[in-house]
Amino acid sequence: MSDDKRVYLFDSTLRDGAQTQGVDFNVADKFAIAQALDDLGVDYIEGGWPGANPTDDAFFTDPPAFETARLVAFGMTRRAGRSTANDPGLAGLTNAKVANVCMVGKAWDFHVDVALGIARDENLAMIGESVAHMAGRKDEVMFDAEHFFDGYKADRDFALQCVTVAYEAGARWVVLCDTNGGTLPDEVERIVGEVADAVPGSHLGIHCHNDTENAVANSLAAVKAGARQVQGTLNGLGERCGNANLVSLIPSLILKTDYETGIGEAELGKLTQVSRMLDERLNRNPTPNAAYVGDSAFAHKGGLHVSAVEKDPRTYEHVPPEAVGNRRHIVISDQAGRANVLARFREIGLDSHAEEDKIARVVERVKAREFEGYAYDGAEASFELLARRAFGEVPDYFSLRRFRVMDDRRWNARGELVTESEATVTLEVAGGDYMTVANGNGPVNALDIAIRKALLPIYPQLEGMRLADYKVRILTPQAGTGAITRVMIENADDAGHHWNTVGVSPNIIDASYNALFDGIVWKLLKEGAQPPAGSA
Repeated sequence: MSDDKRVYLFDSTLRDGAQTQGVDFNVADKFAIAQALDDLGVDYIEGGWPGANPTDDAFFTDPPAFETARLVAFGMTRRAGRSTANDPGLAGLTNAKVANVCMVGKAWDFHVDVALGIARDENLAMIGESVAHMAGRKDEVMFDAEHFFDGYKADRDFALQCVTVAYEAGARWVVLCDTNGGTLPDEVERIVGEVADAVPGSHLGIHCHNDTENAVANSLAAVKAGARQVQGTLNGLGERCGNANLVSLIPSLILKTDYETGIGEAELGKLTQVSRMLDERLNRNPTPNAAYVGDSAFAHKGGLHVSAVEKDPRTYEHVPPEAVGNRRHIVISDQAGRANVLARFREIGLDSHAEEDKIARVVERVKAREFEGYAYDGAEASFELLARRAFGEVPDYFSLRRFRVMDDRRWNARGELVTESEATVTLEVAGGDYMTVANGNGPVNALDIAIRKALLPIYPQLEGMRLADYKVRILTPQAGTGAITRVMIENADDAGHHWNTVGVSPNIIDASYNALFDGIVWKLLKEGAQPPAGSA
């Protein structure tokens, strides 16, 4: 591997990412994410700031052991007026059970003059003395030059002094930070190239925020100009608009350039899994149009596009989806032609060459249903059932006799206003009627629980199935409260499988039942369940 082409990846998800609005990692989260990053093959994992909060303290008390990555503790240079031996912040870094540390310091004259209110020579001394202090105690010391690009544009000589003194004091990496994310790629490339005349590129890093949506582009520009360490976070987490997104930056480096990283082909194939693991930890839905790893990243909807992709994927896919652990997704919609449906047939294992009349009926049925308001773009399970029913491959597991849902809003005995939902369901299974009643958190949840309560003794395969997400869209808002509604439901089970279904009706509860019904039937079909004797 060429030293000149080797780019080192530094992940700051556990610190920078934790500053994202709505994100609050616990210790278990940090361990799981750190392990996933190590398995992926990043070079450095910043675990947090020892002494900053109880979570980071607990993490560094018994830090994880890595196979390839180096764990980094974050902190700051000594405070003004203190010695390195008498600074509590440096003591926390010194005592941390890690061999690598990263310290942040000021590189913008405005901050030194106004925010710190100290002499510029004192700021340079704080940087140099702190780096030298740590260099004698740790394997690697990194210096984050905060607001470097703003500082460079305001006072080039002072900003260069800040990074030079850190390098000369023993910093393995001097990281140039675009802290407010306001610098553009051409500026980054020019400035990093000029800095490389003072600090070798082999010791330069880049840390970009995404406030102009240029963090990944800025990072690539910095690498082109000579920087050989790149900092970022999984899925671009971070304060305000986030940080450089390593999930798009990593494959761009590996698949689009001749630069080299420590991530091999097998590890790159885990990228989608790692990205979605983080979203699961945060209890967030993955971004569907995320580059490389999103559900829509390799989705094809127009019939002409699908035909072209079938002949040569390179026409509409810039990289093979499997390279990053993703997959091609043929979207079914009223724009779908025969090619879309046949491609989707192959995905679900249906014979795309048999029974031409049935295939034609599926195409027309999809178009007719979408005219009614159905959407199969994000409801693959409902589409699969529609197709398999046309081929007679879906058993009659159960049918609905009736359901009734009631909401009771009242004051309880403690004087609290509560709303309770109750669903009564009668289902027919194998010629017998089964009636159940269930309470739930809202009418849809009550209905879901009641249905599965009736079916679970007959179909134990439904154990562990749950409703993971629920979305409603008003299709005819001009109709007011009588509008037609479309319900999309995401189902999940204890094995980690997720599947999506759709229902449409002027009645939101009826639309919900249609989507719930498809979700249960799809699960039974995939589990190979058989209706009990006596079923039609």
